[in-house]
Amino acid sequence: MNPANDRYQKKQATSGTARNGDVLGVARLAGIMGAKKTSDLIPLCHPLPLTAVSVDFTLLPEECAVKAAATAKITGRTGVEMEALTAVSTALLTIYDMCKALDKSMEITDIHLEEKSGGKSGHYKRT
Repeated sequence: MNPANDRYQKKQATSGTARNGDVLGVARLAGIMGAKKTSDLIPLCHPLPLTAVSVDFTLLPEECAVKAAATAKITGRTGVEMEALTAVSTALLTIYDMCKALDKSMEITDIHLEEKSGGKSGHYKRT
């Protein structure tokens, strides 16, 4: 494989000009859709009327990586961490699907909850 061409293709994937289209834009939309379908995917997870879902990406070029973060909100008294975790997972799986022609050895790692408030367990912040 030509390293210069490989770098060019990876740049296209993060700049919205990849052969498959706007990779991060499609992944953001997929993450939001995934959050809304969480109760269809996770057994015993109740459907919730989400008031907001956002998915943001941080490019880590030195690691040739993308970091995804999701925020989910609801007006009710329950936590929405499963929706946020599903959003991140779906977004990252979408990036993998759209970029697998560039590198099939991509890894999805370290998906975890950073912070949550509400619900029976109250406030949680990862240390």
